[in-house]
Amino acid sequence: MASQDWFDKDFYSVLGVSKDVSDAELKKVYRKLARQFHPDSNPGDAKAEARFKEISEAYTVLSDSASRQEYDQIRAMGGGARFSSGGNGPGGFDDVFGNIFGGGGRTRFQQSPEDIFGGMFGGGGGFTGQQRSSARKGADLTANITIDFRTAIQGGEVSLDIRGARPLQIAIPAGVNDKQKIRVRDKGEQSMTGGASGDLVITVTVRDHPVFDRDGDNLRVDIPITIPEAILGATIEVPTLEGDRVKVKVPANTPSGRVLRVRDRGVKVKGKRGDLLATILIVTPDLISDKTKKLVEEFKTLNDAHLPRETLYSKASL
Repeated sequence: MASQDWFDKDFYSVLGVSKDVSDAELKKVYRKLARQFHPDSNPGDAKAEARFKEISEAYTVLSDSASRQEYDQIRAMGGGARFSSGGNGPGGFDDVFGNIFGGGGRTRFQQSPEDIFGGMFGGGGGFTGQQRSSARKGADLTANITIDFRTAIQGGEVSLDIRGARPLQIAIPAGVNDKQKIRVRDKGEQSMTGGASGDLVITVTVRDHPVFDRDGDNLRVDIPITIPEAILGATIEVPTLEGDRVKVKVPANTPSGRVLRVRDRGVKVKGKRGDLLATILIVTPDLISDKTKKLVEEFKTLNDAHLPRETLYSKASL
């Protein structure tokens, strides 16, 4: 995405939030919208799919503090290019030289002025007029990429576009974490003194998933069940990140918030695999018939002696 695209698009309006929205509220709004417009919930609906992509794009920029600050600055100054004599803020070295290495988009390459001018004069601390006694490694480049949740957990290959060069195919290891750095050897700046090329250091940003959360090597998912299922017990199906479902037994008298564990369906890292943790959420029906209300009233009469808050009250007085 170029800076002009950021200027043209109001990501705050896309998500329906204010400019001072907190990170927690931003995530909450995104997850709600993502669930609503996810292609799995709207099969064959092209408008919903386009809306989902628009939501994901907006959240990707605003959820990263650096990208959000850059976006706000670009919008504030009208999207035009401005240059100054120095510094790394808007219009400084990053803006000028960022264009050379594909800057301004979601994938940004960064070099300090020392790296740039040092490379021109053989690397190191500036030009001295003397021939260097040994070859020096080329400067490292840095880049940011954003990947989806599934690729982060299962691994895969993504394409990294670099202006003036062929796109790089980057292998994403299974189980990579948000903000983790990946080093790609010999893909940085070429040495000006006959040494090895520098490396490309990539910082990975992982998009949130509308259903699953990561908890170390485990995955978490909320599973809604009905009141009868909670009281009488039931066998339910729990979705997995692989796309299939596993059957899980809900014991009778299961309270809301209880966690059921599905072994070996979590994150696989270094030959070991975590679990899938399903948190039970008891939900009430949207509409209740008169007959159901009478049955509930009978149930209440039979269970008046049971006060679930009694323990809470006694602890509160300590």
